[in-house]
Amino acid sequence: MIYETYSAAQTEELGRRIAQQASPGSVYALIGDLGVGKTVLTQGIAKGLGIREPVCSPTFTIVQEYEEGRMPFYHFDVYRIADLQEMEEIGYEDYFYGSGFTIVEWADLIKELMPDGHFRITIEKDLEKGFDYRRITIEQDKKGSGERV
Repeated sequence: MIYETYSAAQTEELGRRIAQQASPGSVYALIGDLGVGKTVLTQGIAKGLGIREPVCSPTFTIVQEYEEGRMPFYHFDVYRIADLQEMEEIGYEDYFYGSGFTIVEWADLIKELMPDGHFRITIEKDLEKGFDYRRITIEQDKKGSGERV
């Protein structure tokens, strides 16, 4: 699916809608350049899950856990991961294969670890369509095939 948003508020609202459809064990890869709106979308997801506390990118802590919503929410930012061993040390499998909703910013840096069947959200700007315009593509990895739907 491809969505177009023209403001941060619309991007956040899309995040809320994603959360409403999410089920325990969902894992989402979030791909996009710096400043494209990954955190805004994630904040919308958190709100859609019923999380009221502020959500920001966990760049230096790698993962932030939120427990107050309708299911646990795990927000990874792997931008600063030096190697896959760091993810092992964090215990990523407990998050990826647990009963919560997991979103991974910069997931393309750890694509080898992403589970089959995860969802991929790509956010892109197009300045010709406006400063706040975003093209947001959501696709699901087909289990075991590496193909996209």
